[in-house]
Formats: sequence, C-alpha cells, structure tokens
Amino acid sequence: MSVPRRRRRLPDEVRAAAVRAVLSLAFTLVGVVVATLASYAGSWMLTPALMTMGLGVFGTMWCLLEILISRQIAAQRVRAPGSAHPMAGSRAPSEPLAARPFPRADSSVYLQSPQ
Repeated sequence: MSVPRRRRRLPDEVRAAAVRAVLSLAFTLVGVVVATLASYAGSWMLTPALMTMGLGVFGTMWCLLEILISRQIAAQRVRAPGSAHPMAGSRAPSEPLAARPFPRADSSVYLQSPQ
C-alpha cells in the first residue's frame, strides 16, 4: 500500500484569494436566497436583492480569476532562474549562437547529375 503524498501548503496570497472567493460566494448565495424569498413574498426587497446578487456573481468571478492569476505568479516565483529551491527547474544557460558551428549541407548531394 502506497503512502499518499503530502500536499504542499499554498502561498499566502493564494490562500487569501481563496478565502475572498469563498466569502464572495457565500454572500452571493445569501443574496440568491433573499431574492427568492422576496419574489415569493412580493416584497420591495426583490430589486436590491437582485442587484446584490448580480454584483456578487461579478465579485465571485473576479475572485476566481484572482486565484488563477496568483497561483500562476506563485508557480513562476518557485520556478524562477535564481530561486533558492533546489528543484526549481531553471535551465543551464545555453551557449551563444556565435559559438555554435554553422551547419553546412553536404555539397556532393547538389553536384550529382541526373540519370
């Protein structure tokens, strides 16, 4: 039986973005419930609840996009060429183009006469 791999802790900015996304989603769901109950009751609260719900959907999408962007930034920071992480994935610098030999085609191929 294999031992499950331990998951690394998310960076602080990613965790903060995830917390904001969950809070935004929770407030949006509260707005959905209030809008549903206000529509059943025929209350004046329906219009503000619908506007709050629309803003909540926009805010939730914004927070989800923020999670994606902050995860990408954190991943790039880990894989950066000068990072202290030993398995950072940085490549050795390639040799300059001037130091590489110029590839030449075999000239005998072009000098053959057709038969």
